[in-house]
Amino acid sequence: MTTATVVGSGPNGLAAAITLADAGVRVRVIEAADRPGGGLKSSELTLPGLLHDECAAFHPLVPWSPFVREARLAELGLRWSSAPVELAHPLGDGRGGALHRSVAGTATRLGEDGHRWERTFGHLVEDFDHVVEDILRPVLHLPAHPLGLARFGALAALPARAVTSALRSPSARALFAGVAAHALRPLGGPASASVGVALTTAAHAGGWPVIEGGSGALLDMLLRRAADLGVELETGRRVHDLDEVETDLVMLDTTPATAADIIGDALPAGTARAYRRFQHAPGVAKLDLAVERGIPWLQADARRAGTVHVGGDEREVAAALRDVTRGRLPARPFVLVGQQYLADPGRSRGDVHPVYAYCHVPSGYPGDPTDLILDRIEEAAPGTRERVLATRTRTTAEAQLANANLVGGDVIGGASTTRQLVGRPRWSLDPYATGAPGVFLCSASTPPGAGAHGMCGYLAARSAVDALATGTGQRSRGTQGRSTRRNRGR
Repeated sequence: MTTATVVGSGPNGLAAAITLADAGVRVRVIEAADRPGGGLKSSELTLPGLLHDECAAFHPLVPWSPFVREARLAELGLRWSSAPVELAHPLGDGRGGALHRSVAGTATRLGEDGHRWERTFGHLVEDFDHVVEDILRPVLHLPAHPLGLARFGALAALPARAVTSALRSPSARALFAGVAAHALRPLGGPASASVGVALTTAAHAGGWPVIEGGSGALLDMLLRRAADLGVELETGRRVHDLDEVETDLVMLDTTPATAADIIGDALPAGTARAYRRFQHAPGVAKLDLAVERGIPWLQADARRAGTVHVGGDEREVAAALRDVTRGRLPARPFVLVGQQYLADPGRSRGDVHPVYAYCHVPSGYPGDPTDLILDRIEEAAPGTRERVLATRTRTTAEAQLANANLVGGDVIGGASTTRQLVGRPRWSLDPYATGAPGVFLCSASTPPGAGAHGMCGYLAARSAVDALATGTGQRSRGTQGRSTRRNRGR
């Protein structure tokens, strides 16, 4: 029987384990932390009874995920729901834009820009059920739906600034700029619109849902499905070298640099160089709050929105992104606020609600984000501080200490540069294969990246199964894992 070791138990590591086990492989997952799950956890971080997502919070692509469907997670109780408004972007004095599930509903609230918004996203939403199949795969592939993907790609390949320049009102410009900011790259770069176009289209097609019971509920289902398939799990053990595991396959849910350390001399020189020069994104610093009666946003839509972007107008969003990518702390950082309880009321305790917030900061920024975040929220919601009953912070260093994949606080699995959008972690028709026989990379540093929880691991496992079928995917144990200080040195 073919055997496999999965190093790392984040959503991608577990997806790889489940996919392999479902194909008849005997799988063992090894996790360095004492708790499995990586960023897919929920806990009572502030007050008893308030359920906060620790990292992964919103799941706009879960309804379309082939992995979720093939793993039959709905049978285990997977349910998702959305707030009345998907996203709001306040600008002050009650003004601002809002993203509603309906394209037409969004357009009617954008005034003179309504028809432009509807013309831009209407056809993409109509195609999305088919195009998402191509979006959730490596960029370099033979498309299943070439015409729809071409329409999507024509817009996604533009700088985000080109999309906002086609809009006229400050509200509409800020609304798209805020969604594009999820890529954590300057708005003027080639293809910097891609993440914004994908997330906006997904929001219109199916919302920005949260998992009922918290993201940790999804983790529980993945662990249950893995156990049903006979997957073994070992926690509290860090793998340093391939020689520590004696299996036919090794799946690495790690950063590319960590993968290079583990694989050592078995990694081809070109791949080793690519893995070591892989760029990580700027960081996020997180603040969880227990808020009595919720945040008193001046903008009415923000009081009903699952996600609120507090980033100011398009120019402020652009300036904040420019600063963090250059290693500077913005004077007015971009802040994302999650009000998941509006979609999943069971996370609250009476009229006290869990609120999730983070701000973009330079990689490795060491400071406490509390005032950075609350000062920005106060601008759009005066009186918020008076309602805060408890807080819990997570700096970039604390994030990386808890999860080694979050380098410098990078929660998106690597910088969204043009090169890495097209070929991450390296240029290859099979980005999961490391070049070391039987060893595959399956983390969010591979396509389709962060936000499509589990898809990287699912696709990597399918690549491994295909390689086994052709006789090219099995390790030659005893010779493949020799690591040296030369290869593993920093």
